[in-house]
Amino acid sequence: MNENKNYQHPDVQDPENDELEIDWMEILRKIIAIRKTLYKAAGVGVVLGIIIALSIPKQYTVTVTLSPEMSGDKAGGGLASLASSFLGGGASSSPDALNATLAPDIVASTPFILELFNTRVQTLDGELDTTFVAYLDNQKTPWWGYIKAVPGMAIGAIKSLFIEEADTASVLNPFQLNEEEYQKVENLRTVIAASVDKKTAMTTVTVTLQDPKVTAIVADSVVAKLQQYIIDYRIKKAKEDCAYLEELYHERQQEYYDAQSKYAHYFDTNRNIAFQSVRAEQERLQNDMSLAYQVYSQVAQQLQVARAKIQEEKPVFAVVEPATIPLYPSNTSRKVIVIGILFLTICGTIAWKIFGINYWQKIKEKLY
Repeated sequence: MNENKNYQHPDVQDPENDELEIDWMEILRKIIAIRKTLYKAAGVGVVLGIIIALSIPKQYTVTVTLSPEMSGDKAGGGLASLASSFLGGGASSSPDALNATLAPDIVASTPFILELFNTRVQTLDGELDTTFVAYLDNQKTPWWGYIKAVPGMAIGAIKSLFIEEADTASVLNPFQLNEEEYQKVENLRTVIAASVDKKTAMTTVTVTLQDPKVTAIVADSVVAKLQQYIIDYRIKKAKEDCAYLEELYHERQQEYYDAQSKYAHYFDTNRNIAFQSVRAEQERLQNDMSLAYQVYSQVAQQLQVARAKIQEEKPVFAVVEPATIPLYPSNTSRKVIVIGILFLTICGTIAWKIFGINYWQKIKEKLY
């Protein structure tokens, strides 16, 4: 009877499986053996963590939430339904090209951000009361930020020796920004953002800066400018119609006054004359005056309707969560940063001592 050659005794283990198993006790003994090195690494990690934590400036975040005021009794022409259609409640049926999904793009656009530059801001301690663009120059930067900026500063200094700087225009031109303005716009795109929840039609504006009061002021300004931008867009056509009717109204009014004056003058001059030609001319002038009055009256009615439509076209907003000065910073706490750096330093030291040195020796042996 042939024996099964594939049979192995239970006590006999496959040597390949032995290589795949990790000897945790051996690793623990190696860690204990290098404990003095780990103590030094922990000290370096704590010092490094403290330096990094103190170098990162505190940041504060303000969040403002907007919502359209919706009403069920106005199906298509009321203020609330217009605001709802703009902010997402009925965006699919709205004929407007602008809707809630574009709110983030509006806030991130260059013209919108440039409008914020001249906003007056004041720090919480009251030491700084200036424009927003000037405040940006006073924000703190980590020390490694200055190191990264050294090449650019050196290149700029060399350029300034050969190129004369042009006078800075008082009005910022979105079409042509200098390098400094462009960098500020790019930085603001990372700290000022807007998002829209399509299900609830909520628009959320978030601003993150280093001073809590400045953050609240800028967030409030962003919301106000966003609302005004939307309102200006919605009533633009109505304003153009109203301006046209206003001009037409004054023209038709003057025509009516002229016709009325001609009729009155002719009637007073030829009151006692009984010629048929005089009566025919008088009747013609009276008809011209009546026709001019009818046109003038119709234009006046249309003008009143256009004026009312401007107010009707304005979207209605409800600020669910207004801008308030935050009490606590929003970025990662310094304790967490120190603990994280300490953990990474110890883990890196263990990995290098136990695994890294051996692999490095093997690589060197293969190379040489």
